[in-house]
Amino acid sequence: MSNIERYLEASYQSSKAVTKSFSTSFTLGIYSLSKKIRKPIYGIYGLVRVADEIVDTFFNTNQATVLDEFESATYSAIDTKYSSNLILHSFQEVVNQYEIDRELIIAFFSSMRSDLIEKEHSQKSLDEYVYGSAEVVGLMCLKIFVEGDQEAYDRLEHSAKKLGSAFQKVNFFRDIHEDYFEKGRIYFPGFDIDQNLNEEVKTLIESKIASEFTEAKKGIYQLPSTSRFGVLLACRYYEKLFRKLQSTSVKRLSSRRIRINNLQKMLLIPSTYMLSLLKGFNR
Repeated sequence: MSNIERYLEASYQSSKAVTKSFSTSFTLGIYSLSKKIRKPIYGIYGLVRVADEIVDTFFNTNQATVLDEFESATYSAIDTKYSSNLILHSFQEVVNQYEIDRELIIAFFSSMRSDLIEKEHSQKSLDEYVYGSAEVVGLMCLKIFVEGDQEAYDRLEHSAKKLGSAFQKVNFFRDIHEDYFEKGRIYFPGFDIDQNLNEEVKTLIESKIASEFTEAKKGIYQLPSTSRFGVLLACRYYEKLFRKLQSTSVKRLSSRRIRINNLQKMLLIPSTYMLSLLKGFNR
């Protein structure tokens, strides 16, 4: 193994470490992918997580400047095919290898930047935010899943976007207390926790999320066998979390973070594996 190869391997290990530290659910989903595509997915998640932490955690820094510098360093890494930042080095390798459209990356950073300036959203700004923060991430991953098959990418693009959107909106519900009271953000337009968040508003939002999961699963079952099981496992975990949020009252939802424990996540594995085989065979 050359030093260049060692450096790349170390960069992927760094992105993997970040993923494991911040998300057991995505780590489980990635581990359920074919071995040959795990590293590039870690490469994407590492970049996404670092950018997210810049805007969500380090409030005592000049977040806008740090984000600008990180974005600039990202494009530089892609152009030169190298970065001294290990997370960016693994990401540039993925972007260059799978020919990920730079417009997706630009949209992602635009949404991250909006977290620093937008405290409330209209439906239009929410749609734009979700596209950049979640849907484009799904599209980046889809590039890896189809391994260069443009016809498959075009066919599955809609479902990939819907899955990213559903994941993001479930996160909004799960984190509603933290987002509102700690970060001063309201993602869903038209309500305020202290004023008009009620069961009727909650049910309306939930119906939209449920329809996105339905659209997403149509595409998941068409994914190659190398990715179908892992993506379906992540989807079913989020659906389980979503159902728990649906059964949680508005009052409780706005006062605590709802979780699914690791045992419940693990119990999804056998049935999901069989479902991925059966649905994949019958599609």
